Amino acid sequence: MALRNIRTYKDPILRKKSKPVEVVNDRIKVLIKDMFQTMYYEDGVGLAAPQVGILKRVVVVDIGDGPIALINPEIISKEGLYVDTEGCLSLPEEQGDVERPKRIKVSALNEEGKKINFEAEDLFARAICHEVDHLDGILFIDKVIPEGE
Repeated sequence: MALRNIRTYKDPILRKKSKPVEVVNDRIKVLIKDMFQTMYYEDGVGLAAPQVGILKRVVVVDIGDGPIALINPEIISKEGLYVDTEGCLSLPEEQGDVERPKRIKVSALNEEGKKINFEAEDLFARAICHEVDHLDGILFIDKVIPEGE
């Protein structure tokens, strides 16, 4: 395992769309382990592969309930809305209020390449939505609600 450098908002890789993972091989598993180590080192709750310079559809999340890695994640349904403050390891000085779904249903592959489906809500849903946005080149600052609205 190794710490990876987190790309910051000026890095053009953060605005590119990530490619699906075709095969969950040892390289992907090492990437996931490195991403978890990097996320924990930086005190984050989520990290997407583009944030460490890899344009693959891989995210890791741990909001305190245990780590989860998602490969080729898809949000298949959304329910409810709420606004909360977000930040990002790639924009360490920025924070802002963002509207996200209260509940989501997710389909993805796990670290073993097996299909998983689950529901997430509140902070867990927010973290997954934030990281999936990274896979599409979207940063939370693109969705910040201007003050006074």
